[in-house]
Amino acid sequence: MDFIVTPSKLRDARVTVPGDKSISHRALMLGSIATGRTEIAGFLAGEDCLATAAAMRALGVDISQPGPTEMVVEGVGLHGLQSPAHDLDLGNSGTAMRLMAGLLAAQRFDSVLTGDDSLRSRPMGRIVTPLTRMGAAIESACDGTPPLQITGGLTLRGIDYEMPIASAQVKSAVLLAGLYAVGATTVTEPAVTRDHTERMLRSMGLDVQTTERGRGRKVSLQGGKGLRGCAIDVPADLSSATFIILGTLLSQDADILIENVGVNPTRTGVIDILLGMGARIDLENSRFHGDEPVADIRVRASRLEGGAVDPALVSLAIDEFPALFVAAAAAKGTTTFSGLEELRVKESDRIAAMADGLRRLGIRVDESPDGAVVHGGRFAGGEVQSFHDHRVAMALAMAGTIAEDVVIIRGVDNVNTSFPGFETCVAGLGANVQVA
Repeated sequence: MDFIVTPSKLRDARVTVPGDKSISHRALMLGSIATGRTEIAGFLAGEDCLATAAAMRALGVDISQPGPTEMVVEGVGLHGLQSPAHDLDLGNSGTAMRLMAGLLAAQRFDSVLTGDDSLRSRPMGRIVTPLTRMGAAIESACDGTPPLQITGGLTLRGIDYEMPIASAQVKSAVLLAGLYAVGATTVTEPAVTRDHTERMLRSMGLDVQTTERGRGRKVSLQGGKGLRGCAIDVPADLSSATFIILGTLLSQDADILIENVGVNPTRTGVIDILLGMGARIDLENSRFHGDEPVADIRVRASRLEGGAVDPALVSLAIDEFPALFVAAAAAKGTTTFSGLEELRVKESDRIAAMADGLRRLGIRVDESPDGAVVHGGRFAGGEVQSFHDHRVAMALAMAGTIAEDVVIIRGVDNVNTSFPGFETCVAGLGANVQVA
């Protein structure tokens, strides 16, 4: 599937985007091992989260979907999961793979985690190392990639783990394993990462201790404590809203309000970076959905200025850099990105993928091992590759709205993993994005 994007004029609008993917994954997993019912509203019914739902059902959990964005999970308790009859296929989701590994490491049964070609090429050594230290037995391919074969029936021990690289997925995998471990489990992160797992564990009755440490945090919990099911209202996904923000900023004169967006401070680095570039972005009607902060985001067309992006903001905007690369390409002057090594092992090598796409659209990009220098300019028309990465595809689609000619983006099927209905949503804003 391809996107064909014709230069187009965005108009003033109010819009909503799908629910937060990170929170949707966690609500399914934690709801499954809680006692009692968890009712989820605002669920992201994208392919990644539906793969997680299918995996939890295969583990014996009753999960129903009474509405397009509603899920009801009948929790089986901490020790109620059942041996699956087959390998658990997690599709394209690295989040599901890494968190499920932590969840399954202490079960009494064996299990195998696999996924599509892209997921089976992603490194899993970063979770295998700490989980093995806890006493788990996990085998992977010789290069550390999936499938992951997890041996059941082992006793885990709590550890004090200092992460070498900031990663919410690794932190969450260790904490989930820590629920089953003997003693306390502590994770120290070198920089703050998204804390949806900690917030949701607290909302389900668990005592999670958090201590600030330099740029990062130390998170601790005690093993053997059960969770209680609860109601979870999933806010709109800031990562998805970022593409609407991007298109609005690049537009001629649009003023767009994106409603009900999660603005967890561990996720808002993209807003801080764009504000530093001169973006006109305001948070309105701030409130909470449970433990998660939410706001409406008002965005107005802006003239962006390049500059050096603070590496301290990288962990707070890790999924938004494809969009930020496009913003930099449309900005005046040059923008320098550094500290982005983690982007090399996402759904694609996102530094290389964005550099390739922008160059094909006439933008100069000087790539480096941990980032790039993007020289602002004008987007030409042309044909680009998404490398089957949903965020690369959507970022380049928004570039196409202000290009000098038609932009064709190849291989956009995976957009449905995080933003089902993307092309319909942006069409409602005036963007001409066709699927072919």
